[in-house]
Amino acid sequence: MDNILIVEDEDFLIMALKDNLVAAGYTVDIARNGEEALKKIGEKKPSLVLLDILMPQKDGFYVLEKIKKNPEWRLIPVIVLSNLGEDKVIKRALDMGADDYLVKSQHSIQEVIEKVKDYLEGSKAAEHRP
Repeated sequence: MDNILIVEDEDFLIMALKDNLVAAGYTVDIARNGEEALKKIGEKKPSLVLLDILMPQKDGFYVLEKIKKNPEWRLIPVIVLSNLGEDKVIKRALDMGADDYLVKSQHSIQEVIEKVKDYLEGSKAAEHRP
């Protein structure tokens, strides 16, 4: 069973994502800041990371950089899910190795779940298998 790590500090969004991902058949771990995210990835490598950019302690860019520079983690798909929608921010995340970038206000929870499924089971899945 695929495990999703949600790296997010908004309680409402955490619960909405978790409930929908569990209903779709995934297990879910939660990290509320960047440091906690890196610790959890080290303990149990997730199948996919949903990553916010604006968080306390270490931000999403820091986490993304650490994931993509680690040979054991670099193939983990990372979908950035952020309120930041400026082109330069999106470009920076994608240039750093994010697999996708979704602006929270522009995508429903169901669209996020469909994107996760695409990376784990659909057309994008083969790109992330060693």
